[in-house]
Amino acid sequence: MPAPFSVPIWQKPQTASAFQLLVTAPVDVAIVGGGFMGLSTALHAARLGLGVQVLEAGEIGQGASGLNGGQVIPGLKYDPEWLLEHFGPERGRALVDFAASAADTVFDLIRDEKLAVPFMRKGWIQAAHTETALKAAANRDGQWRARGADVRLLNESEIADMTGAQGYLGGWLDRRAGIIDPLTYTVELARIAAAAGASIAERQKVVKLRKEAGLWRVSTESGAEVRAKAVVLATNAYTDGLLPGLAETIVPLHSFQVATAPLSSNLAATILPEGQAVSDSRRILVYYRKTADGHLVLGGRGRRARPRSEADWAHLQHALVRLYPALSDVVIEKRWFGRVAMTPDHLPHIHEPEKGLLAVVGCQGRGVGLMTALGKRMAGYLAGGDVNQLPFPLSPVRPIPFHAFRQVGVAATIAWYRMLDAFER
Repeated sequence: MPAPFSVPIWQKPQTASAFQLLVTAPVDVAIVGGGFMGLSTALHAARLGLGVQVLEAGEIGQGASGLNGGQVIPGLKYDPEWLLEHFGPERGRALVDFAASAADTVFDLIRDEKLAVPFMRKGWIQAAHTETALKAAANRDGQWRARGADVRLLNESEIADMTGAQGYLGGWLDRRAGIIDPLTYTVELARIAAAAGASIAERQKVVKLRKEAGLWRVSTESGAEVRAKAVVLATNAYTDGLLPGLAETIVPLHSFQVATAPLSSNLAATILPEGQAVSDSRRILVYYRKTADGHLVLGGRGRRARPRSEADWAHLQHALVRLYPALSDVVIEKRWFGRVAMTPDHLPHIHEPEKGLLAVVGCQGRGVGLMTALGKRMAGYLAGGDVNQLPFPLSPVRPIPFHAFRQVGVAATIAWYRMLDAFER
């Protein structure tokens, strides 16, 4: 079998340090996974006085947290009224408030900690390409405006001016949102977590968990062992068999992205001139933004397996030209991919199958704000044991029936939806 196709991605900041601190004394909490969820939990747990050890299988930023679309979006996949109906008035309101503030958590952290993270907070546009999608946007707009959110509907002319793209009938602007450089944000989150007292060790893949004499023994592939009162599994889409059944509760999907060479001043003036992020309303959506140094980054679902050649990104280049015909000759400078964890109900899940063993999965592609905010709540739960700190209820680990077939079915569904989207152009 040939080696996986190697693709260039954004480079890790040169100022980033390697994290190699592995403690031998027992800690309060061992966190498996050094992405948004793991690092946010580590930061806030350390500031609450807990002893923390983070174990990252690769390097900080190497997983989806460093490779995602950089869109910081408040809210969940569901609108407020659905959340209230599904979870009841009390938890529903708390969940709506939590989701509404997720983007604030990220931008407040960048501001308050003076993080060296390129960002722009000009909002996020959900672009509607059909009348049905436009009606859904109007419904969402009404629900959030009723709760005081800084949002508004866009007509066809307005969305054309704000995106410079072709083919949209209108859309919805959420000014609470914004964009960041996700790789730099991940590295900076690790830096301040370490400064707060958390120990962080890269290249320490955890292969075994066992409880002995009231402590969890967390064994790594390198032969190291960490002892902890509690363990948080924050591996999300990269979850393996460490906790039996957990990997079977999610469907991991690959999100592929491309970045153009820096746009000319003429093109930059017409493409996303105000700097919003965009996701469209297609069944297999595409999302895009401009970076601080003038690249246009566009992403969407890719093949289920690892990429084998540049052709595996061809659907994104086609989408790019469909939206922006003037970019037909643009050079694609970077290609990369990461994973997204989806759950059957499209909600994040928090599990505690044994006391002191916690797992969080299912960011649904909104991990930047959601997992940063959830990490802070998780730290509060670890410090005090108050389950009300958690916005989502604890739930049992329930593997998806016929999980292997479900993954194949998802791949077939993506192909079918992509064909239907093509007919709606």
